[in-house]
Amino acid sequence: MPLLTLQQLAARERTRQRNRQLGGLLAFMAGAINAGGFLAVQRYTSHMTGVVSSIADDLVLGQGLLVLAGVGSLLAFIAGAAVTAILINWARRRQMQGEYALSLLLEAALLLLFGLLGANLNELIEVFMPTTVLLLCFIMGLQNAIVTKISQAEIRTTHMTGVITDLGIELGRLLYWNRSHTPGGEPVRANRDRLRILSLILGLFFAGGLVGAWAFKTVGYGAVLPLAAVLAVVALPPLLHDVRERLSPN
Repeated sequence: MPLLTLQQLAARERTRQRNRQLGGLLAFMAGAINAGGFLAVQRYTSHMTGVVSSIADDLVLGQGLLVLAGVGSLLAFIAGAAVTAILINWARRRQMQGEYALSLLLEAALLLLFGLLGANLNELIEVFMPTTVLLLCFIMGLQNAIVTKISQAEIRTTHMTGVITDLGIELGRLLYWNRSHTPGGEPVRANRDRLRILSLILGLFFAGGLVGAWAFKTVGYGAVLPLAAVLAVVALPPLLHDVRERLSPN
């Protein structure tokens, strides 16, 4: 993706194409973070369906500590989404160009913190392990809310269950045989545009997982540096514009 395009992805003025470009980029990021995070803490941190199910299982089995861990992960994800909503609405009230960029820059900073925590996992594992899990859940909630707000819930990036379900629905419509002599009713037609974007999101999430797992296995926690750098490149232009606007004389 060209640098100029990256720098325009978080601008306040939105188009459908720009939303999809940002959604694709963040799907790749989510796949990389999720896969790399699994290698770090042996659990996926974006799948709240599994977390809620685990809480129920652990309650029945009497695993109190695991219940608390699951509840903490769930609350961290919710807190991340809530922070995104607060930042976007705060910036929107002030008519800032960086209304979406604030959350992206925060995500970049938290990724660097994840790298720092991960590098110390072996020293105080009983402290850094749960902290790292909560941090990753917070990041996933933060990121998913960004694209949800931008695209009005059309695009999700951190979990693929809904994406794959919608993809299956559109494929079913595509393969449906409209009998020419059926009286009444509209013919079944697939939304090919939606089919393309769903396939793109799924493909980029998978590609991000491959890259993230390989980079983490090869480089270690330093693999978060390029991810954080890309997010910073996306977030900084509109935020710098806001700074210049505030500093310029009226």
